[in-house]
Amino acid sequence: MTTTDTRAAGVADTQAGPPRAARPGRPRARLARARSGLHTLVFLAPMLVVFGAFSWLPIGRAVVMSFQRTNLVTDPVFVGFANFQQVFADPQLWTAVQNTGYFALLALVFGYPVPLVAAILMSEVRKARGLFSALAYLPVVVPPVVAVLLWKLFYDAGEDGVFNTVLSWFGIGPVAWLQDAQIVMPSLVLEATWAAAGGTVIIYLAALVGVDPSLYEAAEIDGAGVWRKLWHITLPQLRGVLLITFILQIIGTAQVFLEPFLFTDGGPANRTLTLLLLIYRYAFTNSLGGDYGAAAALSLMLAVLLAGFSMLYFRLTRKWSS
Repeated sequence: MTTTDTRAAGVADTQAGPPRAARPGRPRARLARARSGLHTLVFLAPMLVVFGAFSWLPIGRAVVMSFQRTNLVTDPVFVGFANFQQVFADPQLWTAVQNTGYFALLALVFGYPVPLVAAILMSEVRKARGLFSALAYLPVVVPPVVAVLLWKLFYDAGEDGVFNTVLSWFGIGPVAWLQDAQIVMPSLVLEATWAAAGGTVIIYLAALVGVDPSLYEAAEIDGAGVWRKLWHITLPQLRGVLLITFILQIIGTAQVFLEPFLFTDGGPANRTLTLLLLIYRYAFTNSLGGDYGAAAALSLMLAVLLAGFSMLYFRLTRKWSS
């Protein structure tokens, strides 16, 4: 009985020993984690300061300006929601909303599928795939202003314009690409798609590399054609990437500015006036100082609208994306 008690006591001491020995090490582990976190914070501090100074600080300043009457010359005056009321009462606002929506719709219908189709065709090429990838990405390398000036030559309404010269080969008369109110917006969408599609093509090509080749081999054995493989294998495998590029497409087209500004300056007859171009007019059309309060108010409204749309979009597509 004594031997049993001694063994039981020894086992109990053995079991109770490790926790007592580990207790002094816990503060050291906590201190090591605290030091590691402090070192990380020290390395991140310069980036956080720069990001806050050049990103969050201007955003906060814009929110404050949206409630002020200011031209950055005279002292600002707090006016509450008067800037928002002024923007809503401006008849050009609804023109800009319609034009921006029209541009986004055209870019979605014609510009969104183009990079996907190009990436799928390039993924099927066995030779010179790198050359085709470089050619597809080349427009992204061209500075945007240079690209617009180049396409202005293409869109020249005279008979010597590049596109009109090509049309003359088929007996079609010269077209006023940027002066005709009916085709000016599709013309801008064509240039914008050419300029931005290359980056999306590279994203799709990288995603296609991750698709398991055995899926295509099994589909070929079952007699599936190109379209069935595209619909049942390629698109489902890329749905996560497609969802991201779709929301980026919407956000990018809602903030279109460069093409309407450099091509037409909102014309003809405000047919290419977009929301960002209207913000620009609020802020910079007056040489003595624009209405920065109204510009900030419209900017804030656009930001809130896009943020709300993005949250709703990701919420609705959460199950489908997973």
